[in-house]
Amino acid sequence: MFLSRIFNSLNISMQEQAMVQILELNEKTKEYGLMLSPEEVKQMILARNQVLISYGRVELSIEVTKDLIEMFSASPYVHEDDYASTLNELHEIFYYLKNETEDKIGDYRLIEMMREFYDNDCGGSVDLLKSRLEEYAEVFRREIQQNEAMLEGDDN
Repeated sequence: MFLSRIFNSLNISMQEQAMVQILELNEKTKEYGLMLSPEEVKQMILARNQVLISYGRVELSIEVTKDLIEMFSASPYVHEDDYASTLNELHEIFYYLKNETEDKIGDYRLIEMMREFYDNDCGGSVDLLKSRLEEYAEVFRREIQQNEAMLEGDDN
């Protein structure tokens, strides 16, 4: 029982630290007219945690969140009125894709790819981004299977 209190207090401390780090990014994103309120950050962390649970993932840092904020705040398609909700959806897409590509793509590279699709092919549509990345993941998995089958064939 005492141990669970320690873990709970550590978790609260980590969430508070994450909030501070994310709020500090407002200094960078305000040049694009984008700012997150403390309540929006709190909701984003909760949404992120729910996404992690739903995909059976464990993430000890908030580097992905920070990278998503930094990368997408410069997009011409992200606006103040939907900034927080867009970030929540991007978390969902990111972790979905991490699972679908079996973690074979680095986090930053995946976020770069998401931004590239979002700005170019998808014209700022999160729904279209998810659709395009689902197609990408399918092709990616198929190529992995083909490569593994070829490597297994070399052993025979």
